[in-house]
Amino acid sequence: MANYIIGDIQGCLDELQLLLSTAQFDAKQDTLWFAGDLVARGPKSLETLRFIKSLGLSARVCLGNHDLHLIAVSLGLHKAKAKDKTQPILDADDREELLYWLRQQPLLLEHDEFVVCHAGISPQWSLDQAREFANQIQTQLQGEHWQQLITQMYSNQPDYWHPKLSGIELWRYTINAYTRMRFCHTDGHLDMACKLPPEEVEPTSLIPWFKHPQRQTLGKTVLFGHWAALGGYVSDEFIGLDTGCVWGGELTMIRWEDKKLFAQPAIKN
Repeated sequence: MANYIIGDIQGCLDELQLLLSTAQFDAKQDTLWFAGDLVARGPKSLETLRFIKSLGLSARVCLGNHDLHLIAVSLGLHKAKAKDKTQPILDADDREELLYWLRQQPLLLEHDEFVVCHAGISPQWSLDQAREFANQIQTQLQGEHWQQLITQMYSNQPDYWHPKLSGIELWRYTINAYTRMRFCHTDGHLDMACKLPPEEVEPTSLIPWFKHPQRQTLGKTVLFGHWAALGGYVSDEFIGLDTGCVWGGELTMIRWEDKKLFAQPAIKN
């Protein structure tokens, strides 16, 4: 019974299936944890959703920014972009079933020894706070007024957490931290613009969120995706698994029990 954690799929289903075959993943006894962004930019987003949903309890999924954006597009809040290649989902006979299933997924997954999220956890938060705020978003997405949250989630503000944040401002900050964050400023404000690898950033106030000097200790390893330019990152406390398969890189997965990494190069079409 092994736990496998995998980075951004983004519709790269063929690579996912090859990777699972290489690792000899067994859906009857193993658990596969997805760090968000199941869809967008790759060739088989529809098929990816169907496959992961079909895994049932063997799959644990957290939401990424592309997943939330797909839900927003399904409401007509934004037009589907050709480059996202998600129109087949919107045209599918089972679209409502798939979108409903996607909307039930959380922002934070938790194991006794690790947590999984898409972009990261705000350096200002303890693990208890991270749980609490992620649970608030999940409650909203599964509730009667979920469309209001999706309608109001698009903003870079607020970009700083403080205890007085509440309602939509807290929820927006939470979504941004969990699904869009890469760098923070020295004062803790989130940066939503820079996508470069840390070594290419000129000496400024920008710091990778997981290296912020005032970051709270969480007590569990955080596994995340989202940051393809990071090229993968492994430490005792943090493991970045997005290695840019959809951009021609690799799809990367780690087996938690022995920390073995599995990588499947992108298939050139």
